[in-house]
Amino acid sequence: MATETGIAAKVRELIEPSIEAMGFDLVRVRFITTSRRTLQIMAERTDGTMTVEDCAELSRAASAILDVEDPIKSEYNLEVSSPGIDRPLVREQDYLKYAGFEAKIETATPVSGQRRFRGVVAGFDDGHVVLDAPQGRVHLPFDNIEQAKLVLTNALIDAHQNAREAAGIEPVDQQGAD
Repeated sequence: MATETGIAAKVRELIEPSIEAMGFDLVRVRFITTSRRTLQIMAERTDGTMTVEDCAELSRAASAILDVEDPIKSEYNLEVSSPGIDRPLVREQDYLKYAGFEAKIETATPVSGQRRFRGVVAGFDDGHVVLDAPQGRVHLPFDNIEQAKLVLTNALIDAHQNAREAAGIEPVDQQGAD
């Protein structure tokens, strides 16, 4: 998978030590330069959970570092979020952690004549993502993966809720939400 470059790589370098010291894993950093410049920071607790309060805490910490270091000379919006349930898979460890769950993967160049794959993540081996797809087991070179994300399934929702409960985070009341 393409690693972060340019401003995103510099931001990761600046904030990752502090974020890790706070008990979070930095999942992804993106700097989007459209009409509204946006710095996206995606993180989660080491147990895979993330609350709104966690996002606010990380936003304050990242803002303080970025204000001092000033790696982005123009105005931008800072967005701090969790990876979400149907999260992107961006690190080698993501493919190990989420083995057994369904994913969609797109490669930069074709593998066996195709670029889009869907199947159950079977792990990571020797620089390759292993995927059990309808056409059989495929080995996709990690550095050829353009984008990948989990597919929202009942099994994934159950696993996410179990992780939240294990972390002592109250379940969200879906029927009472406004």
